[in-house]
Amino acid sequence: MPKISSPRETERCMESLIALFQKHAGQDSTNCKLSKTEFLTFMNTELAAFTKNKKDPSVLDHMMKKLDLNCHVQLHFQEFLNLIGGMAIACHDSFIMSTCFQK
Repeated sequence: MPKISSPRETERCMESLIALFQKHAGQDSTNCKLSKTEFLTFMNTELAAFTKNKKDPSVLDHMMKKLDLNCHVQLHFQEFLNLIGGMAIACHDSFIMSTCFQK
């Protein structure tokens, strides 16, 4: 029987994202979707560094609408991943820009 290795870093990251989604989804309704309230709670707790200095209080509402591709006022896991991926890209781009200007 082949030896099962421990999860690699990428696998642990995927597990963490799934667990994070499930932690926040379902507090209002089903654990398959994030309601608007759950989304706002997620953003203000898990991504507080990105939301604490927002000047426009409607920014999170606008984000929710843009992420909610099927317009049912809930985010499925893939829509949630679009948020995480978009934020990761923005952070990476910011990092790249800062290192380019330091040279």
